[in-house]
Amino acid sequence: MKRLLIPFVFFFAFAFAPITIEAQQPKPSETPTKSEQTIDIGKTASTSSPLQIVVLLTLLSFIPALLISMTCFTRLIIVFHFLRQALGTQEAPNNQVLLGLSLFITLFVMGPTFKQVYDGAYKPMADGEISQSEALEKGLVPLRAYMFKHTREKDLTLFLRLSNSPRPNTVDDVPTTALIPAYMISELKTAFQIGFVLFLPFLVIDLAVSSVLLSMGMMQLPPVIVSMPLKILLFVMVDGWYLIVSSLVRSVM
Repeated sequence: MKRLLIPFVFFFAFAFAPITIEAQQPKPSETPTKSEQTIDIGKTASTSSPLQIVVLLTLLSFIPALLISMTCFTRLIIVFHFLRQALGTQEAPNNQVLLGLSLFITLFVMGPTFKQVYDGAYKPMADGEISQSEALEKGLVPLRAYMFKHTREKDLTLFLRLSNSPRPNTVDDVPTTALIPAYMISELKTAFQIGFVLFLPFLVIDLAVSSVLLSMGMMQLPPVIVSMPLKILLFVMVDGWYLIVSSLVRSVM
């Protein structure tokens, strides 16, 4: 779990907020002593640390937006919301449970991608082998590959046209600023399609219960009181959580 969280949480922050503590360069005619170099480094570090902390804390506030925008989290949480509405169980499971389930499924699905970011960008940057800008470029490669896999060409063309960008010859020419919103609306459409399919069997149960109650003259009895236990029973009998989660994971892998 630690290897999954490290690249996503810290990679973007340190990529945009490089920590550069350099000793002051001596003049050609002077040879500073070891103690003077130590004092210079300490002054530089103490001067830049407050600004670096402010920048780092500001960038950390974008982590939730990155999680929602560049992973499968959006599709999962929307489908789970539609499922709860279709069952008619109001707040069961509650928002915290659905958010937690969506988050850990996202970490499970995005694990290979995060590992590529960690091995190819964050670890070399932490070891001092590459610079922060190079780490950012290498870290975006697996994330862009994942988003391209689940982005419709129609949506990507829309944002390229709106931004007046030239026609890209390869996927590397597509700007990330156009890829991310295109990926998001593709995920939204897919999530709504899955939600519509989930609603159909439960809608049939609602219609059947309403027709039976109306034919029996029990118009004062709300149909939801009778249909909700039937829908929960059907969902449990077919092992609904297993079917839905397995289908979702296969669709976003």
